[in-house]
Amino acid sequence: MIRRSSAALFGIVFVLALSVSGDAAKKAPGPSYLLDDVHLHLTNYIQEGTDIHELVRIMGSKIGRAAVFGIPLQQQWSYRVSGDFAPTYYLDTDAPLYYYSFVDAAIAMAYRSLPPAERARLDPMICGFNPADMYAADHIKRVLTTFPGVFSGIGEFTIHKEFVSSKIAGEVPSLEDPALDRVLDFAAQAGLVVLLHNDVDRPFPKEGEEPTYFAQVKDLFRRHPKTTIIWAHVGLGRVILPIDDYASHLAAMLADPQYKNLHFDISWIETAKYIVASEQSVKVSADLINRYPDRFLFGSDEVAPTEQGKLLHVYDVYAPLWKALSPETRAKVLHGNYERLFDEARRRVRAWEKAHVASAPARGRKR
Repeated sequence: MIRRSSAALFGIVFVLALSVSGDAAKKAPGPSYLLDDVHLHLTNYIQEGTDIHELVRIMGSKIGRAAVFGIPLQQQWSYRVSGDFAPTYYLDTDAPLYYYSFVDAAIAMAYRSLPPAERARLDPMICGFNPADMYAADHIKRVLTTFPGVFSGIGEFTIHKEFVSSKIAGEVPSLEDPALDRVLDFAAQAGLVVLLHNDVDRPFPKEGEEPTYFAQVKDLFRRHPKTTIIWAHVGLGRVILPIDDYASHLAAMLADPQYKNLHFDISWIETAKYIVASEQSVKVSADLINRYPDRFLFGSDEVAPTEQGKLLHVYDVYAPLWKALSPETRAKVLHGNYERLFDEARRRVRAWEKAHVASAPARGRKR
């Protein structure tokens, strides 16, 4: 039985465009850079953000490659709710969020404006779909056929997230929804990497309760063994604490061949606070990652960065973890795992596009 207690916070923690193949891909940065970033939002909750040319300049000589995407949700500015105050973040107002599909076209056009050598440093992701919509997989397919040579994956998209899911207008997404299964099935078919946000639990659970979403998310992963999945933030959040003995539960998944397709990103300052909370939390986390060095990736989860220091802040906070990892493991978490997963995604998605773009039929209009 899985239980939690308030001690988990400090004690038992996670404790846890065109193709860039060929010449452009050969120029992709290697380990001479400090890190690769698997989790970087180019835009914020009102679809404003960093010019992509400026982003490459900010990455500079420290960040080699980055998976870039917008935010699939737009914060509504409701005059009835906030008057002249224009919210820029989902916690700024009680007004709802809604899915903003144009974000994928905006990311694609920005990416295509870069020269080939700079494109090779970025892996754009599709995120502007509603995972509760059975047509979500069709949206993803349509984006690929409209912008071939651009995208490497889908995400970050959310099923259950503290304080966000309840604000989304319309039907609430579910881990058991066939619409989500269609999305992950298509990702496997096309070779897309999936970056999924789903909290392991609900906010402020009662002590002794089973974690709300852990069993469901594990069922989801098992249903899609051919889909390359990265579980964002190891399922943690601002107030989503690690469940008791979380590292052991994660280790059991990592040792189980049913989850061989599953990886974890340790992005976000809210994730880092659990891992570096104490010497013991660092030790337990490092022991787990050292045992399974091929399954963890670093990300910043920075939103619309304006300077390099912001992109490196989470990396700096993780200094005790980097020290506790073996050099080989650290290199994989910071570089190798990203490059292995996304190089393969580029190859497979470009092959899918080559086979489908020219022959993609137009959907007929019913009369």
